[in-house]
Amino acid sequence: MGVKELTDKQLVVLLQEGNIMAYEEIYQRYWYKSFTWASHQVGAADAEELVQELFLSLWNRRTEVVIKRLDLYLAVAIKNQVYTFFKSQLSYRKYQEYLLFKELEESPDGNQILNFKELTSAIEKALSRLPEKSAEVFRLSRYENQPVKEIAKHLNLSEKAVEYHLTKSLKFLKDTLKSYQSEN
Repeated sequence: MGVKELTDKQLVVLLQEGNIMAYEEIYQRYWYKSFTWASHQVGAADAEELVQELFLSLWNRRTEVVIKRLDLYLAVAIKNQVYTFFKSQLSYRKYQEYLLFKELEESPDGNQILNFKELTSAIEKALSRLPEKSAEVFRLSRYENQPVKEIAKHLNLSEKAVEYHLTKSLKFLKDTLKSYQSEN
């Protein structure tokens, strides 16, 4: 009997014994379902990464976990992956905001409250001075919160090229906005 004819329970037993063919069959049966659910929550690029982490974890922890129902185990595991992803994204954004406000407080004009429209206008003016590709990468990353992998795919660039454009635009904006703050 081939692995395709085995039940989930039989596959789990073989998985725990380290049978790679059982693992591959579980992957084939549940990858798309896990990916579909996760992509509705976080988008395709991040979902793919989360599902890969899920199955990597399944293999690495195969001898430690007790799996009574494989379908339920994987459903709960992918939901936990998505929850952890959202939690880390929220923490990262809060940290970015903290750094921005800290930098504004420590600037020579730290007591001055910046007008949001003026700041937005200054950012857009600075972005217009960047090369088109760098400005587009910045907008996709910071305004649309797209990950590097997704931007690279969308713009047909390598991930390193996207990181280069982001670094270049962030440095340029930081330098430009510092001079903007000292002028006001």
